[in-house]
Formats: sequence, C-alpha cells, structure tokens
Amino acid sequence: MKQMQDEVDQYIGQFKEGYFSPLAMLARMSEEVGELAREVNHYYGEKPKKTTEEDRTMEQEMGDILFVLICFANSLHIDLEEAFDLVMNKFESRDKDRWTRIEEEGVSSE
Repeated sequence: MKQMQDEVDQYIGQFKEGYFSPLAMLARMSEEVGELAREVNHYYGEKPKKTTEEDRTMEQEMGDILFVLICFANSLHIDLEEAFDLVMNKFESRDKDRWTRIEEEGVSSE
C-alpha cells in the first residue's frame, strides 16, 4: 500500500494544482462509487446495459475508487496501511463473534 501511495503522490506531484480539497475528493469518490454501482446493477441487477453504453468493467471502476481513495488519504497525510491495521484490529476484536464462522471439516460440534 505504501508503494501505491508513493506512486500516486509522485504522479500528483508533477502538477501545480496538486491534490483537490477534501470536499472535492469526497465528491469525486462518491461519483466513482456511483459508477461502480451502475456496473454492478448492469451485471447483477435488473438494469441491462444499453447498446450505446461504453463497456466499463467493475475492475476499472474499483481501480478508479482506489486511486481516489489514495489521493484522499495522501492529501490528509493518512497512512492507509495503518488505517487498514486499525480496522482489521476492530474486526478481530470487537466483531470477532459477530458472524457465524465456517466450521472446519471433520470437527464435530457435539
């Protein structure tokens, strides 16, 4: 993740404008999530693509979201590896018994 944050920072650093404001970044992220939602709806929902619509994959849309998220984090000096560790710690402690675990094969619950 650090390498990705550094790569994005180098890319953005070559432009005078730099990173957008946090509010603009959030708006951009919302736009990208909406584009992913549209793709998911085309593939799994009830709204098929029009023949005139450009083919965009969920992979591309997720990549766009990741790029904007990295820009957002960089602009606020947030280390995404640390942020990820914090949330995983939360899931592994507070939420550890929240969902039903898949039992290992051969282990009986008797």
